[in-house]
Amino acid sequence: YKTFLTYHPDFAGTPFWYDNHSAAHIEGGDVLNINETTLAVGISERTEAAAIDTLAHNLFWGEEPSAIDTVYAIRIPFGYETMHLDTVCTQIDYDKFTIHPGIMGPLTVFEITPDGKGGTKIRERNEDLESVLSEYVGQPVKLIPCGGGDRIAAEREQWNDGSNTLCVRPGTVVVYQRNNVTNDVLYKNGINCLCLLYTSPSPRDTR
Repeated sequence: YKTFLTYHPDFAGTPFWYDNHSAAHIEGGDVLNINETTLAVGISERTEAAAIDTLAHNLFWGEEPSAIDTVYAIRIPFGYETMHLDTVCTQIDYDKFTIHPGIMGPLTVFEITPDGKGGTKIRERNEDLESVLSEYVGQPVKLIPCGGGDRIAAEREQWNDGSNTLCVRPGTVVVYQRNNVTNDVLYKNGINCLCLLYTSPSPRDTR
């Protein structure tokens, strides 16, 4: 990817704040840009806390300027259906998120900010997801659960990446056509869904 970002005319000159050859690792699906100054990163099976600390330090104090002034490290449950942060929580509009119901309760969140001395300071927070995201965004947010809140539909469609969408612009997302219940709920909440037809078995069905 470094070759692509270095030589593609649209991305030439892009600064690097993390190198995937680092000792501690970050999975791309665990990184969410909430807004211009806020980054959320999941502490998951594939993303280590040490890597998030390194990333934050580079964003705050690296040679290349960054607008990011707050990094939130969110501890998510370890499990196949909760593999990455974007598997359980995706921002689909300025004030809307699709989420896996399994993370609706209190979460452990580490708020990382610059300490003004070339280092970082960390504050642990234990709050519900809606409160944390509302503060991130700067306004009340709406959480749209996978399966529309129906437990059976949520479990089935979460296995098919029901909470994992690709937001191409605020209010417009790419979704898997197979997640009928979740997609219908998104439509009813004013989200424009571009359905991706996926006819072969889900990758999760071929373990």
